[in-house]
Amino acid sequence: MNIDGKLIAKNLRDHLAVEVAELKVSHGVQPSLTVIIVGDDPASHVYVKNKIKQTQEIGMISNEIVLPIDTTEEHLLNELEKLNSDNNVHGILVQLPLPKHLNENAVISAINPEKDVDGFHAVNSGKLFNGEEGGLVPCTPQGCILLAKEHLGTDLSGLHAVVIGRSNIVGKPVAMLLLQENCTITIAHSKTKNLAEVCKQADILVAAVGIANFVKADWVKDGATIIDVGINRITSETGVTKLVGDVDYDEVVSKCSAITPVPGGVGPMTIACLLSNTLIAAKKVAYN
Repeated sequence: MNIDGKLIAKNLRDHLAVEVAELKVSHGVQPSLTVIIVGDDPASHVYVKNKIKQTQEIGMISNEIVLPIDTTEEHLLNELEKLNSDNNVHGILVQLPLPKHLNENAVISAINPEKDVDGFHAVNSGKLFNGEEGGLVPCTPQGCILLAKEHLGTDLSGLHAVVIGRSNIVGKPVAMLLLQENCTITIAHSKTKNLAEVCKQADILVAAVGIANFVKADWVKDGATIIDVGINRITSETGVTKLVGDVDYDEVVSKCSAITPVPGGVGPMTIACLLSNTLIAAKKVAYN
């Protein structure tokens, strides 16, 4: 079966819209998200447009700052400092990837951790690693956990989860979240020996490697739950372009118990969890 990320994300957004309205009435605070995009990458502009649209639809304020591709790091850091100092801005997001002349780590580190709705700042990463409350958690990993629970229920204790990928954006944080859910965790990557056999042990398989149709049916345990984070654009021999995941869906769908489709799985949840983080950041301001 497919795990319907579009529907689950819509339900989450509907819930958030109610909370946004309540916060505005009770505390006079309307959550506000500002997105900075540097350059003219078409995919990034599509992502930002979707984020802005969904932010506004649930009653939040959304602002966009578009900077030219040759923006200096100093100028970008100055823009972030202004946003950090603006009490009316609750969430700050810098759309990645950045042009190569900009240092992503330096840019992320310049964001106030309490406004870091992507959850990438070292303070938020450290809180996640330490199992501390109060940090903002990366959006895609959050979405992965919610999608897994939609199929498996709220208690994931004792399940073996294999994560393919060790990025700071998805692989590492989703492993930490699964560990908090009392799963047994294996983090696999390009240097893992006997990768197919490792994956075949998984009750939950999270594929975040960035290679189209990488995971095949003989890598998958019967009845496994698969969360496919990959978004890869491929072109067929006939010239048709389409999006596919890191999992070979056509091969695997009949073998697993549930899988997130691409598109329509993890992607919608990422934006919904971004909105959730923005609300959390606004509540901290309202309640302090």
